[in-house]
Amino acid sequence: MLTFTNLCLRRGPRVLIDESNFTIHRSHKVGITGANGTGKTSLFQLILGEVTPDTGDFDIPSNLTIAHVAQELKATDQSAVEFVIDGDQELRQLQQSLANATDDGVKQAELHAAIEVAGGYSAEARASTLLNGLGFSKQQLDQAVKSFSGGWRMRLNLAQALMCRSDVLLLDEPTNHLDLDAVIWLETWLKRYEGTLLLISHDREFLDNVVTEIAHIEHQNLRLYTGNYSQFERLRAEHLSAQQSAFEKQQREIAHMSDFVRRFRAKATKAKQAQSRLKALSRLETIAPAHIDSPFNFSFKEPDKLPDPLLRIKEASVGYNTEPLLRNIKLEIHPDARIGLLGPNGAGKSTLIKMLAGELQAMSGDFHFAKDLKLAYFAQHQLDQLSLNETPLDHMQQLDAKASESDLRNFLGGFGFQGDRVFDQVEPFSGGEKARLVLAMLVYQKPNLLLLDEPSNHLDIEMRHALTIALQEFSGGIVLISHDRHLLKMACDTLLLVNNGRVDEFDGDVDSYPSWLQNRSRSPDTRPAKSIEEAPSTTAKADKERKRQEAENRKKFAPLKKEVDALEKQIDRLRGKNQDIQEQLADEAIYNDDNKEALKDLLWNQAELTKSLEAAEEEWMEKADQLEQSMAQHSS
Repeated sequence: MLTFTNLCLRRGPRVLIDESNFTIHRSHKVGITGANGTGKTSLFQLILGEVTPDTGDFDIPSNLTIAHVAQELKATDQSAVEFVIDGDQELRQLQQSLANATDDGVKQAELHAAIEVAGGYSAEARASTLLNGLGFSKQQLDQAVKSFSGGWRMRLNLAQALMCRSDVLLLDEPTNHLDLDAVIWLETWLKRYEGTLLLISHDREFLDNVVTEIAHIEHQNLRLYTGNYSQFERLRAEHLSAQQSAFEKQQREIAHMSDFVRRFRAKATKAKQAQSRLKALSRLETIAPAHIDSPFNFSFKEPDKLPDPLLRIKEASVGYNTEPLLRNIKLEIHPDARIGLLGPNGAGKSTLIKMLAGELQAMSGDFHFAKDLKLAYFAQHQLDQLSLNETPLDHMQQLDAKASESDLRNFLGGFGFQGDRVFDQVEPFSGGEKARLVLAMLVYQKPNLLLLDEPSNHLDIEMRHALTIALQEFSGGIVLISHDRHLLKMACDTLLLVNNGRVDEFDGDVDSYPSWLQNRSRSPDTRPAKSIEEAPSTTAKADKERKRQEAENRKKFAPLKKEVDALEKQIDRLRGKNQDIQEQLADEAIYNDDNKEALKDLLWNQAELTKSLEAAEEEWMEKADQLEQSMAQHSS
């Protein structure tokens, strides 16, 4: 039990937390939230004994083992697996005692027994499991710590913290250097963790699935809320929406989201993705007022041109040296494309985006890039390419020398660079501030294709929310890699799976991806592996039965499938007619006095077509959902 009584924490003259009273109970999982600089990390430092309360008291039992992720890692020759085992300090102490007890047989026997009780003889297996879950290959387990890059060293530190048999675990943004597969694995591990967890994270899906309480720091006060992050957000939204200014801003955001819903529903995509997306948008509308006091507010400018398609690729292969990593890539990106890339670590997601961005030369293939294509590429290495001795304003003026200083300062203000902050040099900026500046530079250039590789790394929840809204309103194409499942759900309506050297459409939604990963861990091709004891004749018989069952299923669901297909064709026809009317309405001649009756007919036809299209879309959604549910029930 951690007890805080009348707690006051300061950073220099600034008060972070003032007169706060709260208790964190044993085995509870608590998410620590609040804007940057409100005191989340300082609270961790207090628990670790690195700082003391300015006033008030903090009580913690003296016998608790506290684990946390170190911020630095010495470049040593020690292997990765041995480094991780160091996290179990009790085991290491027992092993050292055993090494010292060379002449005492009784003591050695006692220590061997203690090591066995402490799980010492399975320590290497436990460490290997942790490393594997965090994305390390079997070959990397014995590599020297010094051979790993910065992001992988942070994963090593995380694995070492998880190795500790702790009573209290403190995690500060543990997902920042992880891909989606590792995030899902860590989420599962933390659910099983039996100690007390305090977690700082800006990943709302991660918080939702792990924590049972939220400790929110706001206006120098820390308050505990029961429930996960979504429940906290709704409670806060209810409180804030009572304010008139909050209500007005909420209505503007809802209007934007409603327009996006309309645009999304006009696409006859798969039922599962459609239903999941509409539910997500409904959720986003509900939580909108929880972000009314966000310091971030920006949107992408309308692209000068929107060629269709933006690009087309056939039979492409790409890789490194002479070995292709991806083969037979076929991809066509239109202005309304919202593509999310899924796939295991190292499968080639970033490689694919680099090829699209022109940073990696394809080995073969047929490429067509639209003449007016204007792409913007966000990747983590671009943060390191900022000019450290220049200011945010300097960077923007280099993009547009003709723009006035006041216009550029107003623009930067939407990304959190307010007041004189635009004149500060970039060098001391945090990772989040650098990421916001790179995003600002991309947004300003009016791209018609966005290539985003983990854009939410280092961004807090408020900035991620602002980015989500901006991406929804963006009229160009998007290709996105992200370990933030909330961002993927909100920004993407098509998912591509990069796996085993291929790029294919993913038959599912973001929430079904963890199941795919589990199946893949059992068998590389995602199908259940056959028993090695299974007789060939039995296998053939099983295949025959499976094919017979599949044929029966197709026959059983054929009528409903036929209705869904017919509705999709009807929607396509209606949209085509609607497009024809829009083109006629775009002709200035139709507005001449001589064409009043023709204009009236066009407007009437457009209204009727809109009604028919909405009705067809509603019916398609209903039928497609029925088909999916029927097939799911039958398969289960």
